[in-house]
Amino acid sequence: MKINNEDKPLQRTLRVGQVMVGLIGLDVTLGRILKEDISEEEAVRQLFAAVSKENYIPPGAINIYRQALLEEYRKLKTGMETTTTGLSIKILGPACVSCNRLNTLVFDILQEMGVAADIEQIHELDEIWRQGVLTTPALIINGAIVASGRLPSRSEVEAWLRGAIP
Repeated sequence: MKINNEDKPLQRTLRVGQVMVGLIGLDVTLGRILKEDISEEEAVRQLFAAVSKENYIPPGAINIYRQALLEEYRKLKTGMETTTTGLSIKILGPACVSCNRLNTLVFDILQEMGVAADIEQIHELDEIWRQGVLTTPALIINGAIVASGRLPSRSEVEAWLRGAIP
């Protein structure tokens, strides 16, 4: 029996509150809704309805999920990412030794600098590729890929972070 992977909806990670959650079917619904001329409220209603069919959403987290879906919809509709802090960092890699070292390096430098940042670790290959990265470990600061396929030096990471602080 042949299994057709095109029939299975992909999982897409989404920041919901303080955690990253994998949601099945989000990409398909987003793709359809972005082509329509509907209000944000209607878009969120449709997104939530589609996502809640394929995924478990805790009853106490419904509003948090709706807010996350609204932010993702706005980001894709406008083509701009919104962040709650001035510094957004993404560390990409499948949790290999180099990826873990990069993660530790970034955390240590931020702690020494006394700087807060919105840090997201991305381990899923599909999501890594969506970010435009083909080799890991990779580091994205404020939407710009600053390193990919190698572990940058401490001084490089410090310089990038200092240059990105608003």
